[in-house]
Amino acid sequence: MAYVDINGVKHYYEWITESAHPGNKPTLLFVHGWAGSARYWESTARAVAADYDCLLYDMRGFGRSEAAPAEAMLEHVELGTMENFAEDLKALLDALLLKQVYLNAHSLGGSVALYFLERYPERVRKAILTCNGSFEYDEKAFEAFYRFGGYVVKFRPKWLGKIPLAPYFFMSRFLHRPIPASEKRAFLDDFLLADEATALGTMRSAVSQHATVAMPKAFAALQVPTLLVSGQHDKITPAELGRQAAEMSDRIEYVMMPKTAHFPMLEDPNRYREIMLDFLNR
Repeated sequence: MAYVDINGVKHYYEWITESAHPGNKPTLLFVHGWAGSARYWESTARAVAADYDCLLYDMRGFGRSEAAPAEAMLEHVELGTMENFAEDLKALLDALLLKQVYLNAHSLGGSVALYFLERYPERVRKAILTCNGSFEYDEKAFEAFYRFGGYVVKFRPKWLGKIPLAPYFFMSRFLHRPIPASEKRAFLDDFLLADEATALGTMRSAVSQHATVAMPKAFAALQVPTLLVSGQHDKITPAELGRQAAEMSDRIEYVMMPKTAHFPMLEDPNRYREIMLDFLNR
């Protein structure tokens, strides 16, 4: 297990590669979504390791990475913002001496990647945003989302992970097709491990009035060739939001994957890999 200090916090990272040493092939960096970890990207990375040195990492406060102190999160609200996590991403590339990468980011990680692309376009050759999009401000809906999300984050008994069918029910809202039980279990475990202050802070930042203004501007300003992939039946980030975002820039290609939801890379891995490689290798 490898760790690197990023802005005073230890971050977990790992290489999945068929090279003797990373750097012999182009680097493809994967970014996970809210309350998850790099674990659910592992199968995708292994499938393309013949062509790319794949770099996975857990964002601050999630998975195997440390969290900023809770008091710091309360005192410095900006620590929970997508822009701040984008700065973590830059610090990761700097620490690992990576001048330029290919980037594939999912869900909330896609928002982090979008702000990173806006600030540091020269660091990315091509980008893939999976299950991401642009949305309009709705005060009542956002407040309801915060209340529900806050309850879900605060009520996470550790014994939930010991209930045999808990992973199935937990993941049912995210999926249209079945995925391996081990993937469901890993995501539930990551959710139970996620730092509370970080989970709440990033939730409020990703779905906010600020995001409804900043994200369309970032989509429109994209300089890097970008592929936006949506799942047809995604209830978390509906495909229509992805399509609308793709229309904001001629740098964005759009693909909607049928019969998938919020985890197309796990629900239809072969087709997802084909789409990904076709875009990256062109």
